[in-house]
Amino acid sequence: MDISEVVKRSGVPASTLRFYEEKGLIQALGRQGIRRQFAASVLERLALIALGRAAGFSLDEIARMFGDDGRPEIDREQLLHKAEELDRTIVQLTAMRDGLRHAAICPAPSHMSCPTFRRLLGAAARGVIQGRKPPRP
Repeated sequence: MDISEVVKRSGVPASTLRFYEEKGLIQALGRQGIRRQFAASVLERLALIALGRAAGFSLDEIARMFGDDGRPEIDREQLLHKAEELDRTIVQLTAMRDGLRHAAICPAPSHMSCPTFRRLLGAAARGVIQGRKPPRP
């Protein structure tokens, strides 16, 4: 199938497909005129890439999940590590959500005089609550 069909069926923009090809995540079979041609199996590979991205894996980590023959070879230990990382993120985001909900309805005259909001500030200052992925241990 040509690149426009892959775009239509996968929802992945052509620019992203070209980028994934440059990174070695997918491979075109060749060209018909100026259009790249792909095997139908590229759709499953794109779905695996999307799942990996949704789980927070980098493109380099995802690339290592495919063997030399292009078939998935996913390290189960890596999946467990990512699941633990997601657990930590969920705890952080839950604390942030709860703190923000409290701050929205807190009867204190100022957020800065609210003990709960102050604890939230302290956690953010210590890096316990972050706007990015927590560092790997």
